[in-house]
Amino acid sequence: MEDNFINNENENIYDKIQEILSNLPANFSILEEEIDIDLQMEYFEFARIHKNSSTAEQILKTKERLFDPNTSIFEKKLILCQLGSLSEVEAFRCIEKYLHNPDENLKKWAILALQECKMTLESSLLEENRIFISTGLGGKGNKLRYFIILVYNENNLINDSKRKLIKNEFEFFFKKYNSEIEEINYYEKFSTLKVLIPINVTINNLINMAINEVNQYGNFINPSFIITNLKILTEPEIIELLKTNPLDKKE
Repeated sequence: MEDNFINNENENIYDKIQEILSNLPANFSILEEEIDIDLQMEYFEFARIHKNSSTAEQILKTKERLFDPNTSIFEKKLILCQLGSLSEVEAFRCIEKYLHNPDENLKKWAILALQECKMTLESSLLEENRIFISTGLGGKGNKLRYFIILVYNENNLINDSKRKLIKNEFEFFFKKYNSEIEEINYYEKFSTLKVLIPINVTINNLINMAINEVNQYGNFINPSFIITNLKILTEPEIIELLKTNPLDKKE
C-alpha cells in the first residue's frame, strides 16, 4: 500500500489507492497487529508451497504437536498454516490456545494463522467471501495505521511552542475526521506521527489541512510529507531517506 512521498507528482496514484479503500464492501477485516510485511509474504508463500490434500480431520490430529517442546519450528510453522486454512472452530481455538504461550519466534506467525482461520471460518459460516486487508503496521476496527514524517523547512528550529502547535492542530483535525494519533515524536529537523485513519478518509487532504493550519503560525513545516503503512522508520533511516529523496525546499 502507500509507501511514498505524497506530493503533486504521485497524487494520481495515491487517489486511485484511496478510491479502492473508500469503496470496499462492508465485509472486510483488517489485520490489527503490526507484522513486518516480509514475514506476511513468507507466511503466505510457505502456506502455498506446503499446501497439501490432507483432510481437516487429519490436520486436527496433529494439533497437539504444537504444544510439544520437541516439535521442530518448521513443523510448528506447517501445523499453524494448515490449521489456519481450515474453516473449523476447533482449529481456531487451538491456534488461540497456542498464542497464550507461543514460541517467541512464532508468535506473529501464529497471529497470521489465527487471522486466516478466522476469515476462512467467517466466510464459511456467512456463505460469503470476506476481504482481508493487511499492512505492515496493521490497524484497528475500520482504521489503518500509518507512519507520517513532517519535515521542517530549512532554518526552522523546533521549540516547545512549535511542538505544542503541531500536537494541538493535528489532534483537532484528526479528531474531526474520527482519526487517532497514537504517538508523536519530535526531532531536530522533522516530527513523526503514528496514527489511525479510517479507510474512507482521504488521508492527504486530512494531513494537508493540519499542515496548512500549523503553517498559519510560522510556515515552518514543508507542505510535502512522507507517509507509509509498511513500517515504523527509525531516526537514522529517516535521515538517510531525506538525504536520498529530499523534499522540495520551502522557506
